[in-house]
Amino acid sequence: MSRFLAVERAVRSAPPHALLDAARSALVEHYEAHGVELLMADYGLTVLQPVTALPHTARPLPLHASPEGRAFGSQEPFGQYAAEDGAVDLHLPVTVRGDRLGILTVRLPKHRCSPQAVDELTSLAELLGHEIIVAERDTDLYLQARRASRLTLAAEMQWQLLPGRSCARQEYAIGAQLEPAYAIHGDNFDWATTAESLTLTITNGMGEGIQASLLTNLAVNALRNARRAGIGIADQAALADQALYAQHAGAQYVSTLLLSFDLATGHVRIVDAGSPQLWRQRDKAVERIPIEAQFPLGMFDETPYVAQDFQVLPGDRLIFVSDGVYAAAGQRGEAYGERALARAIQAASLLAAAAVPRAILGELSAYRGDAADDDELVVCLDWFGRGTPETR
Repeated sequence: MSRFLAVERAVRSAPPHALLDAARSALVEHYEAHGVELLMADYGLTVLQPVTALPHTARPLPLHASPEGRAFGSQEPFGQYAAEDGAVDLHLPVTVRGDRLGILTVRLPKHRCSPQAVDELTSLAELLGHEIIVAERDTDLYLQARRASRLTLAAEMQWQLLPGRSCARQEYAIGAQLEPAYAIHGDNFDWATTAESLTLTITNGMGEGIQASLLTNLAVNALRNARRAGIGIADQAALADQALYAQHAGAQYVSTLLLSFDLATGHVRIVDAGSPQLWRQRDKAVERIPIEAQFPLGMFDETPYVAQDFQVLPGDRLIFVSDGVYAAAGQRGEAYGERALARAIQAASLLAAAAVPRAILGELSAYRGDAADDDELVVCLDWFGRGTPETR
């Protein structure tokens, strides 16, 4: 049995809470590793938190000013000479279908750090990521390691409702981020793909705290229920509208953008049921895409919804933002506005889709100054089309 298969077998057969221990033992045995550490990106994408026994006592590392953070940002292995015995610390992205979870650091003797070993360890880090996703059904260890501080109950509910923070396949790449990460309550995003289509929803539930989170939870699950019944997005909106109105009789409602992408052609159908905005960057031009606004979900009984159409082209970047972004008040009270948002989108042009939302929210934070007084959501979708590379 090859050393790669031996480590793979050890990780796959380990109990959910012991994936790292199994990987560490196998890497020591088969690759002569001197040390192995797993770091998870926190909810705010500011630090990498070591996975340790509870309570967590290991020091987190900055995401944007560390060798580990460099590997996380570039999504490429990064080698660093350690002070001890000329060993090499290999920082390897732990990523699952474009969703960036963290970094696996393996300390190897210099003579063991061959190109083949780097390739094998890079694949093993990806394997570990897949096993972590499965293990999170049965253990809290990895979810706890993502927390730089305690989540509010509303934020706990929202993060558990999300499909991930990013994803990628041949035709597209998606990145998304919510702020304040540890106290989010009403904003949400969701996606689902088939062989021929991508469905994307951007949701903004009214209110604050638990009430907003419960409202959004109902809306997202109503939309999922309708989507899984195999119906179009206009009917998905109508059924979710009925579910919300039946529960709240118009007293509470949810603003939503629903989009369905044909992966073969780039044809898009969209329903605008509320406040989230859609922007497009095509070549160097950044512009807001006007869509006919319809009533938010749950505002009135049996609201009819109509889907509109537009086209995306290979190389297009779509940016979705909630009202907490474009209407955020600056330090002098003025709204963030379209020109500032367009500049922030332009400034993030060279970043991968997964890194764009955090960059835009960073620009917004610098403009705003104080802590956010509303949820802030940014979703970035890079469209490649079929038959084109996966990278922008």
